[in-house]
Amino acid sequence: MDDADMRLTEKGWKLGLVKADRYELYRNKKDIVNEIINFTRTYSIKPSLINETLESYNTAPLKHGCKLIDLINRPQITIENIALHIPSFKRVLDEIKDSRKEEIIEAAEIQIKYEGYIARERMIAAKLSRLESIKIKGKFNYTDIQSLSTEARQKLIKIDPETIAQASRIPGVSPSDINVLLVLAGR
Repeated sequence: MDDADMRLTEKGWKLGLVKADRYELYRNKKDIVNEIINFTRTYSIKPSLINETLESYNTAPLKHGCKLIDLINRPQITIENIALHIPSFKRVLDEIKDSRKEEIIEAAEIQIKYEGYIARERMIAAKLSRLESIKIKGKFNYTDIQSLSTEARQKLIKIDPETIAQASRIPGVSPSDINVLLVLAGR
């Protein structure tokens, strides 16, 4: 599912802005995409059955078995090209009778390939949100904190940030400087 489709159709439906037929198309697409992704998460691959194929796509052979989703995450592998070598996966794709089959397969592949990135971004956003809640203005005499880099000490004195998150956005204040502040703040 492309991002706009995923984010907006559901909200539009709840607000009464999306017609029933459009919403039904969206639900069907979402269900099929989820079926494809769930198949790749649960289907195991043995090295002896796939290594020759992987080498033909210029990607490293497997040393031990893995889930199909792990192969699709490789840059050289697509849902379409790997399905040619995994009959049960090809059958799953062949069962898609929707006229938007290509779009559906592409949406599933995008979700698979970007899942790790999206999870990482959410984790970073959550961490930044937590750091916004840690107030530090006026709590430290930065001159006395020798474990901070000289540049960080100078910038923190000059800017005197309100929160740890604000301090983390100051050029010259490194992640290790932020860790020092977190330790001193008792976090």
